[in-house]
Amino acid sequence: MFRAGFANQPQSLDRDDGLRLTDAYITAAIRCAPPQNKPTPEQRRRCFDYLRGEYEVLRPRVVITLGKIADDSVHALLREEHTYVTPRAPFKHGAETRMQTPKGREVLVLASYHPSRQNTNTRKLTEPMLDRIFVRARELVCAS
Repeated sequence: MFRAGFANQPQSLDRDDGLRLTDAYITAAIRCAPPQNKPTPEQRRRCFDYLRGEYEVLRPRVVITLGKIADDSVHALLREEHTYVTPRAPFKHGAETRMQTPKGREVLVLASYHPSRQNTNTRKLTEPMLDRIFVRARELVCAS
């Protein structure tokens, strides 16, 4: 996030270290650590209202989803009021889907693999790949 201009420093070590985000907000689709990292449909349903509430306050133009669960959750949320400008892209790293609000404002969903140890240790997701996602998001934010 730092290299793409969304953060004022490259890392954060504690809550008082001065990290500031610009044009960015981080949230989670699931707010608990379920067994084997596999949330149940009930856990997903219970957390959904929190995601909806944050979206309604922030109304972002670009949403980066980190992982398939996040991607599915964001698309479920946006489908409630938005329409697809482009067909929903199948989940994969770098997939982009354009949606439109009822008032005609465009929202772009940009998918990324989740930066879990499983994905980074196997190099399914590398640091340059994640950097490209945030650089693309910066381009999109600046263009809108």
